[in-house]
Amino acid sequence: MRRLIPPLAALLLLTAGCAPPRTGTLGPAPAGPSPTTGAAPTGTPVPTPPATRAPTTPATTGTPTAAAPTGPDGTLTVQLWFARAGKLVPTRRTLPATVATSRLALTELAAGPSPAESAAGLTTLVPPGTQVTRIAGGVATLVPPAGFDAGGATTARLRRAQVVWTLTQFSTVRRVAFAPTDTATGRDDYADLLPPVVVTAPAIGDRVASPVTVSGTADVYEATVSVRVLDAAGREIGTAFTTASCGSGCRGAYRLDVRYRGAAAGRGTVEVYEVSARDGSRINAVRVPVELTAAR
Repeated sequence: MRRLIPPLAALLLLTAGCAPPRTGTLGPAPAGPSPTTGAAPTGTPVPTPPATRAPTTPATTGTPTAAAPTGPDGTLTVQLWFARAGKLVPTRRTLPATVATSRLALTELAAGPSPAESAAGLTTLVPPGTQVTRIAGGVATLVPPAGFDAGGATTARLRRAQVVWTLTQFSTVRRVAFAPTDTATGRDDYADLLPPVVVTAPAIGDRVASPVTVSGTADVYEATVSVRVLDAAGREIGTAFTTASCGSGCRGAYRLDVRYRGAAAGRGTVEVYEVSARDGSRINAVRVPVELTAAR
C-alpha cells in the first residue's frame, strides 16, 4: 500500500497544477444611485452581495427591451461605460423610465459624457445610430452604423466593449452580437480593458454625505483597496481601507463606508487607490469629483 502513495501524490499535484486560475468577479450590475448616508463606522466594510446576475428571461422577439428596476418617482438609473486612457470607466444616468431601456442606454452612451465627466477625462467612442434590433436567449443583436469599426483594431475593440458592458447590466442581456458576424461576446471578453481599480459608486458629480459609501471592483496587491476623501482644497478629511473579495491576480468586489469630518459644503474628491508594495506610494488611483455635504 505504501508504494501507491508517491504516484497518488504526484497525480494530485498534477491535477492541482491544471486547475483553472481564480478569475474573481467582473462586478455586479448597478442597482440605482449609491446611498449618501449609513451607520457603519469609519473603514468598516459593508457586506458585498455576490456578483450574480438575475436569471435570463426566455427568448423573445419584437421591440428590443431590457428589464431594469424603475424608481418610485418613475425614473430609471442606467450605468454607462465610457472610456478613459484606453480603459473602461462607469458612470450613471437617472432618466424618465421607458420600456426601451436598451435604446435609452445606447442613446445616452452615444451622447457622451457630461461636462463634469469630460473634465475628469471620460469620453465615448460610440457613434449615434447604434441600436439593438433583437434580444433573444440572453443575446442582444445590433447592426452597427457605417464606420463603427473605424479607427483601428484597438479603438474598435474599446468601442465594442463600451456597448457590451453597458447592455449587459440588464438581466435580459448576457452577451452582445454585432451583425453581420453574429459572434456574441460578453463582459469577460473585455475584462482586460478594466483598470486595476474600478469605482461604481459614487459617480462623478454625486452629492455625498458622511459616511460616503464607496464600491466597485479591483485587482490589486493583497486585495487591499484604500480610500480617502479630499475637500475642495485637496486636504484629506477622511480615510479608510478594506479588502476586495479577490485580489493579486484576480478581480474582486469591494464596498465600504468612509466617514469624513471638518468639511464645508461644496466640491470634494473621493480617491480610491492601491498602496504600492514597493514604496508605499498611492498607485492606480481613481479620483471621483463629488459634491460634499458639510460635516463637522
